[in-house]
Amino acid sequence: MTSSFSNLSLAEPLNRAVAEMGYETMTPIQEQAIPVVLAGQDVMGAAQTGTGKTAAFSLPLLQRMLKHENSSTSPARHPVRALVLLPTRELADQVAQQVKLYAKYTQLRSAVVFGGIDMKPQTLELKKGVEVLVATPGRLLDHIEAKNAVLNQVEYVVLDEADRMLDIGFLPDLQRILSYLPKQRTTLLFSATFSTEIKRLASSYLQNPVTIEVAQPNETASTVEQHFYSVTDDDKRRALKQILRQRGITQAFVFVNSKLGCARLARSLEREGLKTTALHGDKSQDERLKALAAFKAGEVDLLVATDVAARGLDIKDVPAVFNFDIPFNAEDYVHRIGRTGRAGASGLAVSFASGGNDVRLVADIEKLIKKKVELEAIEFEEDRPQGRINDGRRRWREEGEAGDARDVLDQPRERKEAHFGRGAGGRPHRVPSTPRDPFFEKPYEEPEREAAPAWEAAAKATPARGISANIKSKRKVPALFKNVEPEQR
Repeated sequence: MTSSFSNLSLAEPLNRAVAEMGYETMTPIQEQAIPVVLAGQDVMGAAQTGTGKTAAFSLPLLQRMLKHENSSTSPARHPVRALVLLPTRELADQVAQQVKLYAKYTQLRSAVVFGGIDMKPQTLELKKGVEVLVATPGRLLDHIEAKNAVLNQVEYVVLDEADRMLDIGFLPDLQRILSYLPKQRTTLLFSATFSTEIKRLASSYLQNPVTIEVAQPNETASTVEQHFYSVTDDDKRRALKQILRQRGITQAFVFVNSKLGCARLARSLEREGLKTTALHGDKSQDERLKALAAFKAGEVDLLVATDVAARGLDIKDVPAVFNFDIPFNAEDYVHRIGRTGRAGASGLAVSFASGGNDVRLVADIEKLIKKKVELEAIEFEEDRPQGRINDGRRRWREEGEAGDARDVLDQPRERKEAHFGRGAGGRPHRVPSTPRDPFFEKPYEEPEREAAPAWEAAAKATPARGISANIKSKRKVPALFKNVEPEQR
């Protein structure tokens, strides 16, 4: 085997594209997977996120499909021959962009379909014919049912981030999609983590796969510095800002567990002067793509996100990842911190634990990554300069009501408490004096009752005749105008 792209037996158009993208040395997963896929064997690959899995399956598949390339404009000459399935829209869009770059100098066509946007543009592209189709399972089924996508000539299937697809409930969709494909095909399954469910899926749909593991399952990158801090919920934002300031971090992912928490935290950090954007499932696809583009372009400092951004997103040179909430699933921790320290660069991963449930989740992470996790305490810097504090104490002293109280701060604690009272944490605080209202010093006097109107008293004195005593008569109200006889009108 060779570790250089230039020594691979790739066709000239692919070598040209690879050189243009600056690829020189292959990563371990690329070095082991590319020759196996070129040989037409099924692969079950496990590698840390950010190690180049997209190139590991895209380049050999494009190489094998070059025999089908043609310049015909007929859609029938461009059937779907390779299908790549991914769990999230952002990851599908990213992989599709990479495939287009790899196939730039070939006549092979590629397209991507995912939910959250109108189907019509996708339908028009599919109708023209494509050889490589990148898709999320739900939207692909929509196109299959609409007869926009025909998969009876598929030769290669890639299940990328397969564990995530199972986690979010795509197994029934995957089974339906695979039922539309020819039995004879090459199937590639790639995942950052291997679980019992993944192995069961592989045994059902892969034929004698070659297992490639370039790292221990669920292992975190050695280039990522990991810290766990014990912080209350109220102090998490303060701790986040302090670490950003102390470390001089200019960009970071901030992961939370819920969509509502994501939106609230992003708004709060934005109000505090940090350039922040949110990425979660309730945002439209256009908003999600714009948020990612702004973060990649450096226009945004913090990308507050749910686990929709935890898998596979390749954003280079992100120096830090913050787990504002400890993930419910320990495997998601591996994916989250994989957003930093990519391609051999160093990175920082900081997690905040705030209670009993978080301690249990941290224990699950510790068990998964097989490393001892120490919960560290964080010392907060004083928010205000000392001079401002002294100025406040001086004004406090000068504003004492009695002359002998002006220097009470220099007296023993008992006298301070007698004058100022006791505040939270045992600290004395001043009880403000308020002027007394003389009204509240008077004894209670029963208010005088107003006499009933004469017309109401007369009505009560002459009850209507012929009416049962059990029936209350209607209350009479004064008329605004006197009755006028007809002849006077």
